[in-house]
Amino acid sequence: MSGEPDTESTRRGLRVGLTGPIGCGKSTVARWLADRGAAVIDADLLAREVVEPGQPAFDAVVEAFGRGVVTPEGHLDRAALGRIVFADPAALTRLEAIVHPAVRPRILAAVVAAEGARAPIVVIEAIRLVEGGYAEECDEVWLVLCDLGDQALRLRERGMPHDEAGQRIAAQGDLASRLRTAATRVIDTSGSSDVARAKVEAAIDAALNAATERSRAGTAPSDGNS
Repeated sequence: MSGEPDTESTRRGLRVGLTGPIGCGKSTVARWLADRGAAVIDADLLAREVVEPGQPAFDAVVEAFGRGVVTPEGHLDRAALGRIVFADPAALTRLEAIVHPAVRPRILAAVVAAEGARAPIVVIEAIRLVEGGYAEECDEVWLVLCDLGDQALRLRERGMPHDEAGQRIAAQGDLASRLRTAATRVIDTSGSSDVARAKVEAAIDAALNAATERSRAGTAPSDGNS
């Protein structure tokens, strides 16, 4: 984003990068953004598509982790794969090295398509938003957090076994602290849904207002938590 008047960043809509640990409410926040007219690009959904049978990334994952991560029907067994990679940081890194290069072109193409359709807000929802290089494509980065008790409860309510939930939380233990420096806004979804939604609505209004001011002034966005 160049910071000059009448550039791409002043003509297009607002780009929001949405990230945070598992179980903290990213998808819920994304849904509330969609209610306000946002086009939401779900990196996890695209990651599922690139490891469908017949895709090069599927073959690469099976080669790396063995036939034990394939269901009897021939699809990727995400639960079995998850048990491997969330117990072994090196395995998780190996998986990400396979999947992320395949996902990135799809995410960027989806951004172009959404902006071509004149979406007022384009949201990239990705747990690896910063590491994947997507944060630099966004005007704002929203970090979605909640307290540990709410996080664990939400994962159990999804049907995730207690041990697996603990494993997933532990695997992302330092994620929030690492992402805070990149975050424009921190959204705490702890407690009731009504309170969390009010925070999100306020953040949307503030972000749109900031984008309007940037457009008028011809200035690039600045970082800083709110």
